[in-house]
Amino acid sequence: MGKDNGEEEAVANHVSGQANTPMSKPAHALTFEEVASELGADVQNGLTNEEHKTRLEKYGRNEFGETQGVQPVRIFVGQIANALTMVLILATGASFGIQSWIEGGVLVAVIALNISVGFVQEYKAAKTMDSLRSLSSPTAQAVRSGNNETVPTAEIVPGDLVELKTGDTIPADVRLIEAVNFETNEALLTGESLPVRKEIASVFADDTGPGDRLNVAYSSSTVTKGRARGIVFATGLYTEIGQIAAALRGKNSRRREPKRREDGTTSFGRYVQAWTLTGSDAVGRFLGVNVGTPLQRKLAKLALLLLGTAIICAIIVLAANDWKSDQQVVIYAVATGVSMIPASLIVVLTITMSAGTKRMVERHVIVRNLKALEALGGVTSKMIVKKAWIPGRGTYSVGTTNEPFNPTEGDLGLNPEEPRNIDFTSKEADGEVFDGHELVKKDTTLREYLNVASLANLASVTKVDDEWHARGDPTEIAIQVYASRFGWNRLGLSTGENAQWKQVAEFPFDSDVKKMSVIFNDSHADKQHVFTKGAVERVIGSCPRYQCGDEIIDFPESVREEVLKNMVAMASLGLRVLALASRTDFRHVNDNEPELERSEFEENLVFRGLVGLYDPPRPESAPSVRSCHQAGIGVHMLTGDHPETARAIALEVGILPSRINEIAADVAKTMVMAAHDFDKLTDDEIDKLPLLPLVIARCAPQTKVRMIEALHRRKAFVAMTGDGVNDSPSLKRADVGIAMGQAGSDVAKEASDIVLTDDNFASILNAVEEGRRMFDNIQKFVLHVLAENLGQALTLLVGLAFKDKEEISVFPISPVEIMWIIMITSGFPDMGLGFEVAVPDIMDRPPQNLKQGVFTPELLCDMVVYGLWLAALCLTAFTLVLFGWGAGTADIGNGCNESIDDGCEVVFRARATTFAALTWFALFLAWEMVNMRRSFFRMQPGSKKYFTQWFHDVWRNQFLFWAIIGGIVTMFPILYIPGLSDYAFKHTGITWEWGIVFVESILFFMGIETWKFAKRVYFRRKAKHASKGVDLETRTFGHYFASGQSSDSGSAEAESDAEKAAVKRSSGSGNIDNEKKANA
Repeated sequence: MGKDNGEEEAVANHVSGQANTPMSKPAHALTFEEVASELGADVQNGLTNEEHKTRLEKYGRNEFGETQGVQPVRIFVGQIANALTMVLILATGASFGIQSWIEGGVLVAVIALNISVGFVQEYKAAKTMDSLRSLSSPTAQAVRSGNNETVPTAEIVPGDLVELKTGDTIPADVRLIEAVNFETNEALLTGESLPVRKEIASVFADDTGPGDRLNVAYSSSTVTKGRARGIVFATGLYTEIGQIAAALRGKNSRRREPKRREDGTTSFGRYVQAWTLTGSDAVGRFLGVNVGTPLQRKLAKLALLLLGTAIICAIIVLAANDWKSDQQVVIYAVATGVSMIPASLIVVLTITMSAGTKRMVERHVIVRNLKALEALGGVTSKMIVKKAWIPGRGTYSVGTTNEPFNPTEGDLGLNPEEPRNIDFTSKEADGEVFDGHELVKKDTTLREYLNVASLANLASVTKVDDEWHARGDPTEIAIQVYASRFGWNRLGLSTGENAQWKQVAEFPFDSDVKKMSVIFNDSHADKQHVFTKGAVERVIGSCPRYQCGDEIIDFPESVREEVLKNMVAMASLGLRVLALASRTDFRHVNDNEPELERSEFEENLVFRGLVGLYDPPRPESAPSVRSCHQAGIGVHMLTGDHPETARAIALEVGILPSRINEIAADVAKTMVMAAHDFDKLTDDEIDKLPLLPLVIARCAPQTKVRMIEALHRRKAFVAMTGDGVNDSPSLKRADVGIAMGQAGSDVAKEASDIVLTDDNFASILNAVEEGRRMFDNIQKFVLHVLAENLGQALTLLVGLAFKDKEEISVFPISPVEIMWIIMITSGFPDMGLGFEVAVPDIMDRPPQNLKQGVFTPELLCDMVVYGLWLAALCLTAFTLVLFGWGAGTADIGNGCNESIDDGCEVVFRARATTFAALTWFALFLAWEMVNMRRSFFRMQPGSKKYFTQWFHDVWRNQFLFWAIIGGIVTMFPILYIPGLSDYAFKHTGITWEWGIVFVESILFFMGIETWKFAKRVYFRRKAKHASKGVDLETRTFGHYFASGQSSDSGSAEAESDAEKAAVKRSSGSGNIDNEKKANA
């Protein structure tokens, strides 16, 4: 046990990039010779078989460790061990205790339904670890004692020398010692959608994120190109993917640690406090009051409160009857207790949620866990060239287009200014529109630039059957489409019998030099050209000259700095910027000449210009972000892009305010942060930030988890989306996890609570709207149920005053009547309320207060008013029959809680009248709950159907309509069938008493309508005092605008409601991959 605890502690404290046994620095911060030395590895012959066996015993197998797997029994017990289910079980015992077999059977069915639904949902979620574990590679190529052996992946140990080739799955975290055109796909780990080119010579800073460690290959990623050799430095749970597995296990200790002094000592009292808190936490988890969604926790606490209230009510009944143990007294006590238990609440909640999931499926949202939620999302898109700059000519622009592969769509514009001198917010920023095909014929400088763009490019753009198609790397496709706008398509230049250009050699992109080059022969001039494109800093470093207008002149340092300023200006527009260059003064190269040294040709280049590529958000992105802000949900973006690019994209879609220049400089700086800056902050330092950053660039997987935890500490309810394995801990940690259905991995989907089938921002807004609709409807039927419970309980408590000749209280409503109204009469209308459509302004209001949840002050007031009114009318009905038209106490015989005999007929008729009235009140109250403020007769204020609109409203929800009609109809057999009426329900048929029921029903409507009218007057007056004329941006980002004056306060309370919202992430390739948080 001690060893297991020690290993768990070591895994928990493991530093990203370190070995199983920590080295002097993380592997990526050391040369491969240093890694080999510290691990005792042999870079030529690998480990000996004896050494391998020793290390296998020391470090263990290369697995995620032994897990308990899926535990059905534990999941089953978890479904029973919550407060609501426990209350239902007690209600079942009470029903069987008073021999109400039908009600007891119904409750058993309700409990079975809830347990089975919850069990299936959690059982599926428990398979997440198995899905993650299946990613491990079964075999690997290791060098042992100088021999190349195929070994099980589970037997790989730190220090092993492994060989990797195209198609292999990497068996462990490896520090590369040799790489030839070696690329890996790390999308599942880092979110980077494009293969990553690896290099061996570079050494990186200790805090470099996983996506930027180019000298390391990660376990479970795949080799897409080339070959490599490397030394294993981390296995099992110490790998990057192993750390994700450890996080998914969620084996954080639930034991509270005692508070300690600075010297580490503590007192016995602190231990007692820690043990007490640990015990209370365990009880809370068992009863469900400190786990689950806010709604689930609130309902669990409500169930405990009602259970306590039911017990108190039963005690009051016993005390009012002098603690007699008579069977009638016990039955009365049970009836009062049962009246407080919302027996139908869980089944109605479950069915409402299940129906909501079906509606979400129709709107491209699949719900795996039944939770009320509000969440956000993002989308993918295609890359296009947006800007280009040629020194001496100016800045070229491409107009808006919805067809990224079509070079004929979108106007071309030319502004003679350099990008750094252009105000891109002005209408004249794009310059004058021109015809690309005509201009290229007259401009030699432009042709030289386009030669590089078109020919230093492996992509193809073709038109087939009037439709444009493209093939190749997204970046090169975008540049090729741009060249084709001038009629300078690569296929047209280099294919065909009389083609001017013929390729002689190619130097593929190399991450060491960050360039790619080709050599072409110009058959017209009989001259060879080198065309190069790549990272701006690297390309201009190889250019002693540049083309300025029609001249090629020296490239001084001052001009280089201006080029870099132009690059920053283009990047600030959200563009990825590359440089283009070429040369002609080099030796002749033969076709397929072997052993060419690229350094010989990628020097003495002539700088030709810059090209800026843009990955536009899908059209619905900006409107969706605005809709989120309108709904009180703010958006945070975590991205792999350059901070300037991330900032520009966030500005475009509205994640950052358009008036960001009005925000104080220190606040604006914290709105966009680099991940390495954010990750360096301690939790306390993050909590001291007045506002959390809206954009984090160059983020690592752990950044997302820390953002979620930061929001949790600010009392936010967090929903997050993701698609890769690296997102799984975040999806698990969030209150609601959302996975992408198309781009998402199986692991992410298993870890999530809902899945978006179309990966679309608008679909997530559908989830927001559907979640709010369900929340509203849950509020409606919760109020309906609780108002009835309160009315019944008050009726029974006041009814204690009605006593027979033996001084035993006679109940106005029988236990079976109570259970019938709770389970049958009200159950189906409550389900109907769950099917109500969303109100028109549902997305224009802020999120619900998380502390209040469903139980808002308005709902609690409504519950008390409606409960009191129900009780008053029920007691009036009972009293009128018994005392108004009856003989009063003279008509109360003996044993009226058991039998109609012995002078109890009037009591039974009074009880039947009360039952009929309460049934109608419960049914009509359901219709009044359709809108909690508007009149039942005018739910559509703009309608001109002044007298008939109410009928259209009740007919619209036909399930609710027929549930109420059914409740009215089923009441009659219960009243008039002999045996069922007097033996089971303890009442008898009525005649003239129906007049009382009709009059009281009218009074009931009048009372409810009067209360609603008073509420409308109150809220109208309250709205008049609210601030007016505040625009959406000010309302959304107001705390940022104001924090310039109050930034020294450091109050975390400055966090706006919108701050508790959504995290959106874009990958390094520019595709918005959706990782968000939303306040539900």
